[in-house]
Amino acid sequence: MTLLNFPNRRAGNENPIHSGLCELLSGYSIEVVPRTAAKVKSFSTLLPRGTLVYIAHIEGTPIDAMVTTARRLAEEGFAVMPHFPARLIEDRRMLETWIGRYREEAGVERALVLAGGRRRPVGAFDSSMALLETGLFDRFGFSHLHVAGHPEGSRDIDPDGSTRRADEALRWKQHFAQRHSDARMAIVTQFLFDAAPLIAWSERLARMGITLPIHVGVAGPAKLQTLMKYALACGVGPSLRVLQKRAMDVRKLMLPYEPTVMLSELAAYRATRPDSLFEQVHIFPLGGVRAAAEWANAYAARQREPGAA
Repeated sequence: MTLLNFPNRRAGNENPIHSGLCELLSGYSIEVVPRTAAKVKSFSTLLPRGTLVYIAHIEGTPIDAMVTTARRLAEEGFAVMPHFPARLIEDRRMLETWIGRYREEAGVERALVLAGGRRRPVGAFDSSMALLETGLFDRFGFSHLHVAGHPEGSRDIDPDGSTRRADEALRWKQHFAQRHSDARMAIVTQFLFDAAPLIAWSERLARMGITLPIHVGVAGPAKLQTLMKYALACGVGPSLRVLQKRAMDVRKLMLPYEPTVMLSELAAYRATRPDSLFEQVHIFPLGGVRAAAEWANAYAARQREPGAA
């Protein structure tokens, strides 16, 4: 592996950094919520122009706040992808209103369509498939539709610990992408901390005939305690052991976690498997948008340098 010397490389991340990490991060996307976005004076000073920014729709967030955030980001020169959580949408009329407002007021043409974290739906929709079946995203001319993936499984989807229902859902979405939608579709994953289960999952999807590109969810730099809290709340699976092991190392306990090692392993794999489904990285900025952006930008900038490895 080629080692790259980065000035911001912190102690505790001694594992080799693969040269492909820069390429992997060069087109990253990132996630915000309206409440935290309002505290950022200017996204154009933090993110490369054109960066894809997801807007998470947390239960209780007014649609006005979501649309306002989308419009602001679009005006600053970013591609915007709001969440459409099925279980928070009462009926077809509400869905059509949301889609229409995003299109008309903010020029949005991308959506992350997902079930949402709520256990019981507030109305007619209980899954991302139910939203897609309405045909409204295509009718309004959406160019990109992303769906959720769970490399370590999801107890919300498969309470028995299997992957049967999650697999069936991805097969349905693959068929939908091929036969019923003109939009470009991709899978964005829940964040995790280990490349091994992610790689195994992607290979299993390929054997199932899934060809949708995968956008790998990672947690941005954050304190260990912060990550543990979010990981437990979001149902992160066996890769949680990476954090637990780190917590036992006194040298690393007080250092911010960075996903550099995991992504270096993924970059090394992708270098030997250019036909893999992995397309880019999606960052959950659990330690703050600024910290996540500065970390990712350091590697992405290296990819743009003349003669970079």
